Amino acid sequence: MKIAIVTETFLPSVDGVVTRLRHAVERFVDLGHEVMVIAPDLGVTEHHGARVVGVRPVTLPFYKHRRFTLPTPTVDGIIRGFHPDVVHAAQPLLLASSGAFAAHRQRIPLVASYHTHIPRYLDLYRAWKWGKPAVWWQIKRNHAMADLNIATSETMKQELAAHGIQDLHVVRRGVDTEQFHPRFASEAMRDRLTGGHPEKKLLVFVGRLAAEKEIHTLRPMMERRDDVALAIVGDGPYRGELEALFKGTATRFPGFMEGNELASAFASSDAFVFPSVTETLGLVILEGMASGLPVVAARSGPTLEQVTDGVDGLLFDSGNEASLDAALTRLGDPVLRESIRGAARAEAEKYSWDNASDDLLRYYEMAIEKHRAGRDG
Repeated sequence: MKIAIVTETFLPSVDGVVTRLRHAVERFVDLGHEVMVIAPDLGVTEHHGARVVGVRPVTLPFYKHRRFTLPTPTVDGIIRGFHPDVVHAAQPLLLASSGAFAAHRQRIPLVASYHTHIPRYLDLYRAWKWGKPAVWWQIKRNHAMADLNIATSETMKQELAAHGIQDLHVVRRGVDTEQFHPRFASEAMRDRLTGGHPEKKLLVFVGRLAAEKEIHTLRPMMERRDDVALAIVGDGPYRGELEALFKGTATRFPGFMEGNELASAFASSDAFVFPSVTETLGLVILEGMASGLPVVAARSGPTLEQVTDGVDGLLFDSGNEASLDAALTRLGDPVLRESIRGAARAEAEKYSWDNASDDLLRYYEMAIEKHRAGRDG
């Protein structure tokens, strides 16, 4: 099968979308498929045998930390020259929308996937909230062109369906259980992340430092409790504001990590904290679970699909300080904590990136069959 993936973000960027697509590309190539990735030009021209075609990016005023590529007819020519059997438009809003239109014009089977809940994010960026209706209009228009649409959680599938998006399916989540593993725990890393106070409960957050991650909601906890240390791992447009906000608390900002260093940051902590209620899934939750960590997470639809309270994680109500305190108190119970650690690791071991990527292949095949049936009919 010849597969063209058009995406708003790819390597060397690091986030949940890139992680999923990177593993998918690797799986597809290993299975003998020919893959082309069309993405913002960030210097990568090949990955695991797949050609990566870069298109000139720009910096957008509302998100200066990352470069995106605006819709362009260039994509039409790239796809026409590749002659793919299927086009996968990942988050078709900017560059990926050009992939969707190209597939539609060239009558190529099209799969569109929804990863980032931008309308919800706009609620957190007040200066841009006015654009929410227009964003929904474009999302619905672009996904309507697809033979098959993909969401990353049942909750997101239901919300998209409520907005009129049809032919929706859910792709499984995945995690690298060898890369993220309890064996990477390190006293030196724990000492680093606690600022020399390893006796404190160490909570780690890992992700892009942006407003939609709702990291700022943890500030009252850090002001109120002296038994907790917080490590905020990552970088992003909100880092400066967060550093100023958490100044004077037992909070460390070690910056961006990857590889074994990131695995050690996870495994050396007591829990992974996840305050966001806007994520479409939150793959990083599984990375924490694979590391043998209790996940202390704010309740939301996608989170409830991954975490069972008191079994493989601990849930709290976003904005409710008493609820968060109660979760941390439960975390202090050594018997419960060890039970959750074991259950979290066991749950993560059920998922693999190969299985998640094979889901995508099945959806590509379904889209091809549906497209052929519609053409023949």
